[in-house]
Formats: sequence, structure tokens, C-alpha cells
Amino acid sequence: MAQAKITVTGRRKLCRSHAGDSVLPAIVQIAWGDGGVEEDGEAVKDTTGNEVGLYHELLRKNIESHTYLDENETSCRYTGTIEKDELIGKELSEMGLYDADGDLVAYKTFMKKGKDEDIVLIFDMDEIF
Repeated sequence: MAQAKITVTGRRKLCRSHAGDSVLPAIVQIAWGDGGVEEDGEAVKDTTGNEVGLYHELLRKNIESHTYLDENETSCRYTGTIEKDELIGKELSEMGLYDADGDLVAYKTFMKKGKDEDIVLIFDMDEIF
């Protein structure tokens, strides 16, 4: 089963921002990797929230867009695209959101998804409060 968590770093930054001790940096990048499954290649790794980076990052790009998912603006979807000429032949199994400080603030693992050369992959990652 796919696992997703706001990291300890992300939660610390939220807490410090709410307390007025720091300014919360924007989420600006999305990254993909192939390190989200166990050595057997089948079982999805459990997320702990202690991750500080992807296990094996393959590509990082700027967020293309974000959308609020509800009228209360308590959920936000971040979107990134892997183009036809990117990551051909790779099997993706993890992704993360990075803030403007370069810190991983949300991390997700999932079953392997292969990338063909003639396919564009669009990924959404939701931050829900």
C-alpha cells in the first residue's frame, strides 16, 4: 500500500511558523526516485516521517502548479510532469515535496511504475490538513 507522510522537518517548520518563530517557506519542488520499495522489489517501504531525502532520487523539478482542493483551503495539490524524454526505462516508486530551503517536507512511497519513452507522466501529491 502506498505510504505518505509529512516529514518531521515539515512538521517542525509548521509548528515554528505557527508559533511565530519562523516564516514557513513555500513548497517549490517535486522529486521522483526508485527507492520506495524493499529489496524484493515488491513490498512498498513504510514511511517514518524521518526521511530527509528520497532513498534514490532520479529527478527533481520545480512545481508546475498547485490547486486548493476544498473551499476552506485546507488541502492543496502540487503537480509535476515527467516528460517523454525523461527517466525512460526507470521504475518509479517514491516521490517527495521540497520547500524553498531545500528540505524534504512530504514523502510518499508506492508500487513501481515503469516509464516508457512515449509516455508523459503527470503526478499529483496532496497536502491535507
